[in-house]
This record gives sequence, C-alpha cells and structure tokens, in this order.
Amino acid sequence: MDIHVALKGRGNLTGRIYRQLLDAVLDGRLRPGERLPATRELARRLDVSRNMVSVAYERLVAEGVFSSRVGAGTFVCSEIVGQSRARRAPEGRRVWLRPLWKAIPEPPLVRAGAPVYDFSVGSPDAALFPFTIWRRLVARELRSGTLDWGRYGDPSGHEGLRAAIARHIGISRSVRASADDVIVTQGAQQALDLIGRVVLDQGDTVAVEEPGYPPARLLFQTLDARVVSVPVDDEGLVVSAIPKAARLVYVTPSHQFPLGTPMSLSRRAALLAWAEERNALLIEDDYDSEFRFEGRPLDPLQSLDSSGRVIYVGSFSKIMLPALRIGFLVAPGSLRVGFRTAKQLMDWHGELATQAALARFIDEGLLSRHIRKVAREYATRHATISAAIGRNFSEWLQLVPSGAGLHVAARSVPGLSIDLNQVVRRAEGRGVLVRTLSNFSPGSVAPDGLVFGYGALATGRIEEGLKRLRRSFRLR
Repeated sequence: MDIHVALKGRGNLTGRIYRQLLDAVLDGRLRPGERLPATRELARRLDVSRNMVSVAYERLVAEGVFSSRVGAGTFVCSEIVGQSRARRAPEGRRVWLRPLWKAIPEPPLVRAGAPVYDFSVGSPDAALFPFTIWRRLVARELRSGTLDWGRYGDPSGHEGLRAAIARHIGISRSVRASADDVIVTQGAQQALDLIGRVVLDQGDTVAVEEPGYPPARLLFQTLDARVVSVPVDDEGLVVSAIPKAARLVYVTPSHQFPLGTPMSLSRRAALLAWAEERNALLIEDDYDSEFRFEGRPLDPLQSLDSSGRVIYVGSFSKIMLPALRIGFLVAPGSLRVGFRTAKQLMDWHGELATQAALARFIDEGLLSRHIRKVAREYATRHATISAAIGRNFSEWLQLVPSGAGLHVAARSVPGLSIDLNQVVRRAEGRGVLVRTLSNFSPGSVAPDGLVFGYGALATGRIEEGLKRLRRSFRLR
C-alpha cells in the first residue's frame, strides 16, 4: 500500500511518521489486517533514514496498533485499543451554497435492507431480471476487444445501442427516430438536465404537471428556470392552463405520474397545437409505458409531432434495473448538435461495455422477451392491488383508473377526515412503506390520496401488506 506521510517543515520526523500512521489507523484509512510497507520501502518513498521509520513502527507495535511477524511483515492489528474517529473534510464555515440548494430536500440516505412491505413508486423487481444472461453479455463485451478502451467514446453513446434503441422504440412505441437522433444518457434524469441546459435561458418558464414528478420540477429550478404547475384532469394536462410564456412543457402522457391516467388523443392534439402556436418545446417522458395491461395504446406525442416540437425521453430503469443508469432522449434535428456537445461537456459518455451489452440484449430479442415475462407478473400485481383497494379500502379511497405502469393511485373519498400522513407513519411502524399523493405536489392544496407501487413487492406479499395498511387506518 502506498501511504502518504507529509514531512514538510522541521522537527521530529520520527514523531511525525508515528502520528500520521496512528491517525490513519484511527480514522479508518488503514484497516485491521492491512499490511504496511516494509520499513526500507517507506523510508525510500519518504526520503528519510530507515531507522526513523523503524522506530515509528516499533512504537506502534509496542502500543498494540501494529503487529509484526518475522518473514511476514507488519500489519494493522485486528483489535485497536482506543477510540476510532471519522475523517472528514474541513467544515468550511465561510463557504456556502446558493440559497436554492438549501430549499431543496436532501436525498435520503441509502441504507441496507428494505421495508418488509414496500409499496414505493418506480422500483422494478430485481428478482425478475435475467442476471445470468446479462453477466454473459457483459463478459462477452469485456473479452471481445471490439471496444477501444484507450479512447473516449462518442458523446451520443455506443453506436450499436443507439441503433438498437431506435429500432426498439420504433417497433414498440411507433417513435420516429434513427440512431443519429438518439442520445444515450445516465438515466432519464440526466436527459432532463441535458435538455434544460441546452434549451433554457435564465428565467425561462417551464410548465410541469401537478401532481407530477418532483425530481423534474426541482431540476428545472436548479437551472434558474421559473417552474409553473399546471393541473391535470381525467384527460391529462389541462392545455388551457399552460402559461403563455412557457418555453418548455414537461408531460407524462402515456401514464401520468403519479395518477396513472393516459392523456386523451384530443388533448395530445391540443398540446401539440399549443406548442406550435407558442413556439415552445415539449418533453415527453415515456417512463414505463412498456407495461400496458388493458386498453389500446395511444400514439406517443413524438409520433404525432410534425414540426420537431417533442423531445422524447425514455429509460431502462423500470424495464430492466435502476442501477444500470441508462436512459436516452430522441432529439429533433435542430437540437441534435447542441445535445451532443452538451453531453460531451457534462460527462462525455457513459460506461460503454454496459451500453454494448444492452445493444446485444435488445438485438437478440432478449429485452422483448424480458418485458413480456415481467409484464405478466406486473399485471397480476396490478389486478391484485386494484381489487383489494376496491374491496377493503372503499370507505377511505377511490381507485384512479389505470391500465399500465408500475403503480396505481387512489384518491381520498370526498369528506374523508383521516390524516393520511398519520396513516403512512402508522403503516411504517408495521413495516409498510407507502406514499401520499401530496408527496408529488408542491401546491398548498395538494390532492389527498395514496400511491401504491407494486414493482418492488412480490405478488404473494401484497395481501398481507395491504392488511397491515388497512389496520393503519384504524386508530386502534
């Protein structure tokens, strides 16, 4: 191990070596059982006499911090006497954030383990993913030598993946795109960031759905845009309520987030006409439309767009795994160069071996097979939850009709006097994680209800989770 020891200035060098090695053990940089460099090697690196390093080592051995074995070397002891301490960066009391960042909620810490009954929104079931096939595809790319590891790749992403995505969404969603129109991103959220950076000026107005997807709203705010909420009704975004000054409109027309209702065809036509009249752009976030259980799929906005107003955004986080961090956008021709340039400046490109493996996964028909398999399972879960809400929660909740996706929403019955935030807290104490509709709306008059995700919860556990949730509606 290459250990950094600072010896600038004058004074007792042996003491400084001792103190810095001890600090490295106490703050966790040197872990129990780790082997130290030989005294001769460390003395050479520090340009000091070997005796100075030997004395420091001997002192730490005597104090029980290091152990030394003839012929084996010097090691950090498994049990350190004394209190360990965390090593932290300087506090920086006179360094501060922009006020905007203080107002945005801090992301929750990611902890090991999961709730016993997890109805969180947007999480697929990792147990359904074909890991054996995926490992084979990734290993094949690592062995094949087709990737030039010594060079940066195309900012737009792996060429084979872009072509595969264009074919996939062309067949499954009737999206009009070639490989040149596709920009591969680190998930849909980076696609939104890329769009905002390229098309928005400071103070531009962005319209978003309410209730809607909070990370999109917050992201546009960080780009110094003026974000305005637009209500949603049974047909989707209310076009007449969009501010005339809006430069960009963010919508989820195939499966409105979080209510789940699709935007009607007439409303889609009205939205496209509005964008043309106002010289505005539309972001179509098609985040989980692959999972459709009933009804005829409606054409995406992008396939109805004749003037290049729609930027289509997709992701593999729901149909595969969030940890892969692969999403994409389909750019109108006039914006393609700007997106490609911004992507290079942002992070150049994603991890190419994973992208190449995903291209094979799509081209060999494995993605389509996977979607068909998991869609059957999710359809069962969707039906189970929908039936249970209608049967066991009718005095509190009314199901919002939805025939697609990985979640369903239920509005509170009119006149309900129960505090749903209290219900959620009681449910959490029973091992049940569920979210209120108010979590997806920043308005002072937020919609009342609950949102049930079923991607992360096995079918056999849904009934018990809902039983526990039902008990949480009762005060006793």
